[in-house]
Amino acid sequence: MIEAEVTVPVTTDAAFAALADGWLYASWVVGASHIRQVDPGWPAVGTRIHYSLGLWPLTIHDVTEVRAVDPPRLLELEARLWPVGSARIRLDLVALPQGGTRIRMTEHAMSGPGQLVPNTVQVLLLKPRNQESLARLSDLIIGRSAR
Repeated sequence: MIEAEVTVPVTTDAAFAALADGWLYASWVVGASHIRQVDPGWPAVGTRIHYSLGLWPLTIHDVTEVRAVDPPRLLELEARLWPVGSARIRLDLVALPQGGTRIRMTEHAMSGPGQLVPNTVQVLLLKPRNQESLARLSDLIIGRSAR
């Protein structure tokens, strides 16, 4: 399992509001290049973000689906990326006693060839990507709170 985390100086409600806007995902998820559609009701369980990954014209179209949600504390997703398979991504938001919110992202391969990659290799490849994604999310959340 790959873990990354970031702390933002806003409430859990404000932090979760950025996650609840599916149209923002290409702004912070490393590799996502274009959001094509967000299902009505996102982020309800079963709703999906339809996205493109990669640089045009070499893009892959796929979806990420909500598996569990408990606003403003939890969002669990299944991100698909054919032909690699799918991964479970869990975002836990915790209010800190001194103020602010800690966001922890955990990820692990669920299906496809990605499951065959040893965990140590997955960590080497994905932890920096996930930490960068959270850094971008942090900037987005802070920027939204300044409005």
